Amino acid sequence: MEKIVIDRAGSYERLRLTSLASPKPGEGEVRVRVAAIGVNYADCIVRMGLYSSAKVYVGWPITPGFEVSGVVDAIGAGADPSLLGVKVVALTRFGGYASELVVPVHQVFRIPPELTLVQAAALPSVLLTAYFALFELAHPRPGSTILVHSAAGGVGSSLVQLAKIAKCRVIGVVGGSHKVAAVQALGADGVIDKSSEPLWAAAERHSPAGYDVICDANGVETLAASYDHLAPTGKLLIYGFHTMLPREGGRAKWLRLALAYLRTPRFNPLDLTQKNRSVMGFNLSYLFDRADILGEAMTQILGWASGGEVVCPKITTYALADVADAHRALESAQTVGKLVLTTEHLCERPE
Repeated sequence: MEKIVIDRAGSYERLRLTSLASPKPGEGEVRVRVAAIGVNYADCIVRMGLYSSAKVYVGWPITPGFEVSGVVDAIGAGADPSLLGVKVVALTRFGGYASELVVPVHQVFRIPPELTLVQAAALPSVLLTAYFALFELAHPRPGSTILVHSAAGGVGSSLVQLAKIAKCRVIGVVGGSHKVAAVQALGADGVIDKSSEPLWAAAERHSPAGYDVICDANGVETLAASYDHLAPTGKLLIYGFHTMLPREGGRAKWLRLALAYLRTPRFNPLDLTQKNRSVMGFNLSYLFDRADILGEAMTQILGWASGGEVVCPKITTYALADVADAHRALESAQTVGKLVLTTEHLCERPE
């Protein structure tokens, strides 16, 4: 088998393709012959050595990757034998950048026939993030007004779609005019192109009374203003700090990080109470111990996807050996939709 291994923090050159013996599934596990692997910004942060749960659960060396699709080709003791030969999507707490992968059976889900293997690999992380943010934390009511930063990205586009399923009014924010149409096509009620108009003046125009939910993965660039634009009982959902991280070079810039950290707003509980607002943060990699949430969410997500209620994002594919190019593109903030790595022994060709 082949897998990407990072021996220590650094730039793109740390992503090394290595050959290893095929892993064998243990009790309650299956082995997946991987066809496609979702790429997430979290993987880039892992490579830079800045992802806290990577240090908690793995350390160095590490293989990034939270989601894969493929075919089950080996079954461990106690696992469902009917999965053998079945096309599945699998969730994994790191380790996904590989041509073969062993995972616990409760993290494996059958792929609906309406989805290709490449499409299936593009869905879990972004939709699970959006699902947890909206349905486990925010609990928006029908008619709630939601602002979604980075609405053309993987998580952002998922948030737009799930918020519309929840019958909410959604305003998306994008960083370039070439992303506006993609967010409109997802059903957003309004799109703010912050490259051509002032973000917060436009946000106030769309919702003068403030927002019931604001989804923000930007970090210091927008967090304080996002909080200020919440309506009473509004909720600020934080799941990333993208603007603190480099967009070129692939390496953490420590002075910039330190300055951004010092500028990051601190939310006073007295202020939260007096203004009747909430600030919530989460990290999906800590949720793997909650099989109940993962199972419920994945069942719902795959059902929405197979029924057309959730549209698979625009996908750009890279060979596993070209993972550095995928990371470089993702960090540029110019991509739309989702990036997916494919192995050389694809079980089916991408569509």
